Amino acid sequence: MHQQRKTKQKQVIEDMLKQADRPLLPKELLSKAQELLPQLGVATVFRTLKKMVDEGSAKVVCLPGDSPRYERSDLTHHHHFKCRECECVFEVNGCPGHLEKLLPEGFQLTDHEITLFGRCANCSASHS
Repeated sequence: MHQQRKTKQKQVIEDMLKQADRPLLPKELLSKAQELLPQLGVATVFRTLKKMVDEGSAKVVCLPGDSPRYERSDLTHHHHFKCRECECVFEVNGCPGHLEKLLPEGFQLTDHEITLFGRCANCSASHS
């Protein structure tokens, strides 16, 4: 019985991450998941996220000076936008590409992450 409960908790967390249209903080994931499983605790969310990252079904989104967020690992290459007001992070599809042209001679690009900052649509609308 205990194993089945764990499975249900993991399934709800996985579903919440899949339904999200943006990377989520563990506390955001906990809040959404508790709508279906009120007894769900933060430790279970962290354990489940770690397991999902280890299994390759989720990945960590690390923005400078920010707490780690989590998103599905099956998303195509993309970047992120962080709203400076509500602090939500959103996916930005596409990539400018050809970033190796910016590197000094002899440098080799192996990976990159671009983060844009500003106001999201909701925060922009509230300032109109």
